[in-house]
Amino acid sequence: MLDAVGEVPRERFVPPDRRAEASRDRPVRIGQDQTTSQPSLVAMMCAALELRGTERVLEIGTGLGYQAAVLSHLAAEVCTVERHAELAEAARRNLDAVGIDNVTVVAGDGTRGLPDHAPFDAVIIAAAAPGIPPAITEQIVRGGRLVAPVSQRGVEQVLVYTRDPDGLTEQRRLTAARFVPLVTGSD
Repeated sequence: MLDAVGEVPRERFVPPDRRAEASRDRPVRIGQDQTTSQPSLVAMMCAALELRGTERVLEIGTGLGYQAAVLSHLAAEVCTVERHAELAEAARRNLDAVGIDNVTVVAGDGTRGLPDHAPFDAVIIAAAAPGIPPAITEQIVRGGRLVAPVSQRGVEQVLVYTRDPDGLTEQRRLTAARFVPLVTGSD
């Protein structure tokens, strides 16, 4: 996991005027009222997916592509959806610039997942909601994992789930964290 984080030049996934902040383990504002999570949180969430390198992963909340880049070193294929078309296009450019070719970036509504690309072995969500949208749950294979921040009573917790025949089962809480909200729609 740490190797994957170390292989991704975070400064290539933040706005040029914020590159000095990229070496710090903290969130960085990336425009459109969005942030990219700190590397330690990205590493923790990606590790919780327990990827072996053969999986298809769905990421909700691409931002400028940093977490997708990390995932690209851990999975066979990554599909990522970003609601802001401008950020999605910038993420494509950033991923291309560092030679990552196993990530597909889609501009759209992350609450719907990517049904045309499903099923997925694992899903990671980089935005908080009171619960997991059913459309996303349906796109996870049985036995697959989901890692997402869930906001309940004003507190956000990053939770790890597995998909079983009845839906999602919470496995554990990773950490408290603050995320941008998961919003329906795209621009």
